[in-house]
Amino acid sequence: MTRNTIYSRFRDQALKNPAAVAIIEDNRSLSYADLDAMADAILRKFQGEKHRFIGIVMTHSAEMIAAMLAVLKSGAAYVPAEKSLPEGRRRYMMAQTGAKLIIDDDFCRDLMPGEAIACDKSTPESPAYVLYTSGTTGRPKGVVVENHSVVNYAEAFEAEFHTGAGDIMLQYSVSSFDIFVEEVFTTLLNGAALAIPSAEVMAGGISGLMNFVARHSITQISGFPYLLAEMNKLQALPASLRLLISGGDILREAYIDRLRHMGPMIYNTYGPSETTVCASYYRCDNSAPLPDGTFSIGKPVKGVEVKIMDPGLRELPPGKTGEICIFGRGVARGYIGNPPEQNNFVALADGTRFYRSGDMGYFMPDGNLVFLHRKDDQVMILGRRVEPEEVENVLNESPEVERGIVRPFTDENGLPYLVAYFIPAGREYSLHAIKSWLNSELADFMVPEFFVAVKDIPLNRHGKVDVEALPVVLKEGSL
Repeated sequence: MTRNTIYSRFRDQALKNPAAVAIIEDNRSLSYADLDAMADAILRKFQGEKHRFIGIVMTHSAEMIAAMLAVLKSGAAYVPAEKSLPEGRRRYMMAQTGAKLIIDDDFCRDLMPGEAIACDKSTPESPAYVLYTSGTTGRPKGVVVENHSVVNYAEAFEAEFHTGAGDIMLQYSVSSFDIFVEEVFTTLLNGAALAIPSAEVMAGGISGLMNFVARHSITQISGFPYLLAEMNKLQALPASLRLLISGGDILREAYIDRLRHMGPMIYNTYGPSETTVCASYYRCDNSAPLPDGTFSIGKPVKGVEVKIMDPGLRELPPGKTGEICIFGRGVARGYIGNPPEQNNFVALADGTRFYRSGDMGYFMPDGNLVFLHRKDDQVMILGRRVEPEEVENVLNESPEVERGIVRPFTDENGLPYLVAYFIPAGREYSLHAIKSWLNSELADFMVPEFFVAVKDIPLNRHGKVDVEALPVVLKEGSL
């Protein structure tokens, strides 16, 4: 196991080449020395206080990155939440982690220069961050990832993509997703630069984003497959781009059939939040898709081992379908609050720990891994993990709903969407009020696309919801 922490590895880069550019924005750039000094200036504002977890709710900027480094240097873990997240959900996250200090944009104004803070209180085993994902209990669950797991992933990324000085990564993802961790830490821990677009650029669609990429000679982009699908419609890409990474959902050949001939390397990646960003990589710009038009998810990254296991947790040979189980340095500490899903982290008698992903797949004869489907009802909505049961639980808390259920379906392109079926609590009800209730508790991508008012919920002879008896709301494919 590496003995580095996230901050110590960043600090090594800052000492090795302090003048190298670390952060690029349209109106300024910061060197590694500048970013380190900014982190110290933020840390001085809470130095001496004892915190295990510190919330970060900020505009995407150099200050946000510096705040994360300051939290890590203090020995605490950061809990990121976008400003657009519903207040109820954000409040729950901070309360569950016990985050008493919330760093926001105002906290980072009027930073005062001062002496460098020499002490790094973090350790390799210290929690680095908590990312919240959808949970079956009706509340999101927080994944606790340790410093050494992130450092290992930065090393794995460098080993595969040879990122370093001269590379510039686009910071496109929201802070609560693994892609953000990949964007920020594989960049700053390997001596490259991070380019952060403004809100205006982000609102300018794919053309505005590509103008930003060209303006700053960005070389790497990591995103959901839907970003690549939008780029696939372009006539050409900025000449600086050398690497496109797809993660978080299934990559289809139709999403990149033009991109494959435009020059950059294109990788399909796989890995739950519980195993630190990615567990496997597959280069697909120079490879044929699988018969169903998707791509393999490849081979394990450095420091990670993947096994296909049967329900009794016995390893299966290549070609046999089973659950994808992930071992190695990326396995997270677990969940905050010990929810039922904690059982997915398995400890063996010899101390080895692994994570049961809930994903089904198999190894091909060439050693590449194929993802097939979930073994439960969990779905990915535009790359975000959603437990329909969580959405259903929130739906049933609405005063307008007597009883409701939420079920996933797939459109013509195989992309999941949610339908809510509900028995109104009274003769008169407001769909607007129901959706407002859901929006107050759930991230926007979790709110069902369609709502169906019903007189009763059909049950089968076992007393369970009869899904086949429900009316299906068809959705046309959009990609």
